[in-house]
Amino acid sequence: MSKTKKNLVIVESPAKAKTLKKFLGSSYKIEASVGHVRDLPKSQLGVDVDSDFEPRYITIRGKGELLQKLRKEVKTANKIYLATDPDREGEAISWHLMHALNLDASNTRRITFNEITKNAVQNSIKESRDIDMQLVDAQQARRVLDRLVGYKISPLLWKKVKKGLSAGRVQSVALKLICDREEEIAHFVPEEYWSFDLFLRHNRKTFTAHYLPNDNDKKELKTQNDVDEILAKCADEKFSVIEIKKGTRKRKPPAPFTTSTLQQEASRILGFATNKTMRVAQQLYEGVDLKGEGTVGLLSYIRTDSTRIADEAFEQVKNHITENFGESYAAKEKSVHKAKGKSQDAHEAIRPTYVSRTPATVADSLTKEQLRLYTLVWERFTASQMTAAEYDTLTVKIKNAESGIIFRATGSVLKFEGYLAVYRKNEQSDKDVTMPDLSVGDEPTFVKFDPQQHFTQPPPRYSEASLVKTMEELGIGRPSTYSATIANILYRNYVTKESKVFYPTELGDIINDLLEENFEEVISVDFTANMEQKLDKVESGQLDWKEIIRNFYPSFDSQIKIAEEKIGNIVIQDEVTDVICEKCSRNMVIKMGRFGRFLACPGFPDCRNALPLYEDAGVGCPSCDGRVQIRKSKKGRMFYCCEKNCGFISWTLPVEEKCPKCNSYMTVNGRKNKYVQCSNNECGHRTEYKE
Repeated sequence: MSKTKKNLVIVESPAKAKTLKKFLGSSYKIEASVGHVRDLPKSQLGVDVDSDFEPRYITIRGKGELLQKLRKEVKTANKIYLATDPDREGEAISWHLMHALNLDASNTRRITFNEITKNAVQNSIKESRDIDMQLVDAQQARRVLDRLVGYKISPLLWKKVKKGLSAGRVQSVALKLICDREEEIAHFVPEEYWSFDLFLRHNRKTFTAHYLPNDNDKKELKTQNDVDEILAKCADEKFSVIEIKKGTRKRKPPAPFTTSTLQQEASRILGFATNKTMRVAQQLYEGVDLKGEGTVGLLSYIRTDSTRIADEAFEQVKNHITENFGESYAAKEKSVHKAKGKSQDAHEAIRPTYVSRTPATVADSLTKEQLRLYTLVWERFTASQMTAAEYDTLTVKIKNAESGIIFRATGSVLKFEGYLAVYRKNEQSDKDVTMPDLSVGDEPTFVKFDPQQHFTQPPPRYSEASLVKTMEELGIGRPSTYSATIANILYRNYVTKESKVFYPTELGDIINDLLEENFEEVISVDFTANMEQKLDKVESGQLDWKEIIRNFYPSFDSQIKIAEEKIGNIVIQDEVTDVICEKCSRNMVIKMGRFGRFLACPGFPDCRNALPLYEDAGVGCPSCDGRVQIRKSKKGRMFYCCEKNCGFISWTLPVEEKCPKCNSYMTVNGRKNKYVQCSNNECGHRTEYKE
């Protein structure tokens, strides 16, 4: 009878289950747990601080029916394989399944695979193992620590500020970074400096030479007087070539993607938010339906901080490069890239499961978002194992005959494109800068001087990409948590995102100040980074997970008690607008709702009037004296219209200037290479876009 029993494989998601069915024969049955089945209760702390911080796990609401179904499958199964994700959280899910299903350890095995391919899955069955309790304990330590911080500080915020707020060990540090950057910007004092370019002509070709302090006894150009001094010294306008250096420069290929760098590049190049990147990447990892092939996993595991790739993957990509580009384009040995930050090298880098599946061959089977992300990963991985790009470089020093002041001109021409044949994502830096044929002693003709005044700029506000990069470099959280962290501080209205950068809100500033004043250690960068190192020690068996909590909790509990006595009630004033309530004539205020900010009457509940709040586009209406607002259509597409509903509406942003040819209004067009064009199609006048 036992011979007819099937082996049961339990994964997290139905999509992964569908993909696995293709690789495992009829002797296997695949079921999905649909994520976690047990967790700490939402309604209470769930950690017994008096019993050595023992967590109290309960079945997640709504999972009872699913667990009942899985228990029936377990009873008739020959062997059970737990195939959750190959990381700490996946290990913890398998451990929770063991307890929730009362699985027999002698009949239950843990399997993991970095990619969902036939070889990887079948090999994982052969290499099955017991559950790794060190991984589980590292995840338990993180979960309990985050629960203690969140469930102790959050009620304090509800009591002292307002309900619905939250504080988290990692999210509070992310908020602090954004608030600290805003503080830097507010206190930044710009300093004046000048650049000084010289335009020369030789053999009918004009080129540019630059004044560099290092070539002139480090004389910095700080003021107009410094520039006037050089202009006076170079009054004769005679220049000669005194030195020429020819050389070559190599540009190494980038490393394959980690979770963090994928989030950064998808944000920069594709305009994807981090949560969108991870959602689409998860789809590509778990499997998509390819025409003629069925469900196939296209990417290796997407939660990783390693740039390492397997030998088999290297041989595949090397052969592909050699066949499609030539032997000179393929790296002879596997390129080793040192990962940034505090990499644990737990998994391979993110890569295509089969490099032979080019974006063109799978395009018909993917959504637009999936194809764009897959293309980015495929190109980056392929380029990472190609040879460097090579440039011929030319450096020319040019001296003013009268003063001896030196200017330097540089040229760079691509000689061999190498990896740039596949991955050319920095178009500006890839452009050739050609120079005329010069020799020492040549006297190029003076064209003009071009001094430019500049002022030092404050550090830029964080975008999603730069925030992720900073968090990774500082060792805050794990790459797999960045998406949820950013989504949470946006959802809580601690920060807003405008023009792709983060601004702290008044509420965010209040929360950050309160946490800094009362829980400085908990939200410090060093504490959060050091905690990650301790969790790594738990994973490696060097530290008991409860020891982390025992060392942390007593002082933290004291801080909570002191803060409860110290902090008074904080009142957040609503932002008053000049919009008049049409029902009671009060000035309406800005409120925050579950769908974002809106206008509300301060007379609530007597007056319940509310209006949508639209962002000002920064320009006047071309048709009347109103202002242009940014709105969104029902399908989420952005458009522009007049606040006074005069009839003006446009899919593109209008500018203040009128068309010089027909006097129609003009709009900004294009994405990367923007330009201003007349809205009158019959006119079609176009001009340069200026920020």
